Amino acid sequence: MVAMTDTVLPDDRPLTVDDLDLLPDDGNRYELDDGLLVVSPSPALKHQLVLHRLSVTLDKACPPSLAVLPGLGVEMSRIQYRVPDLIVVEFSDVDFEDKTATKPPLLAIEVASPSTAIYDRNRKKDVYQGFGIESYWIVRPELDNPIITAFELAGREYRMVAEVSGEDVFRAVKPFVCEIVPAALVSGPWRA
Repeated sequence: MVAMTDTVLPDDRPLTVDDLDLLPDDGNRYELDDGLLVVSPSPALKHQLVLHRLSVTLDKACPPSLAVLPGLGVEMSRIQYRVPDLIVVEFSDVDFEDKTATKPPLLAIEVASPSTAIYDRNRKKDVYQGFGIESYWIVRPELDNPIITAFELAGREYRMVAEVSGEDVFRAVKPFVCEIVPAALVSGPWRA
């Protein structure tokens, strides 16, 4: 058995989304990768600020038939569960009484930290691609050179459609038209 605080999870089978209900509400992010538990600590201030600014920017440009949702889990299967930093979904695809989405979001966004950057760029990208999420953005919020990398499905595989940094403007077309300046996501007094 694997012990987590007072919680004991089975170790004789892959974990499922039902097992996640046994975990504490302790600020950590719990995901499943083919039945293996992935735990991420609460994000730092910079991550939260970038996430908030990105959410506000997207929400302003979002058409009424879509919703920009932070921190909603995406159940891809009973053993594959992810919690992107932001997703964009069609209102008709979600039940607002649920804690998870079960249909592919139109967009998934990860704000990468140094500890997750490689995982976001490789494994999560593969999982999101396999689930059919049309667009995937990775935001790297480095203070000296913030970058947004955007992928879109072309057939069954992602292809990079943009990589924009600093003061340049990222012009998104999918899932809706919007413009984002990476430097604006990290601006603040700590840059001085």
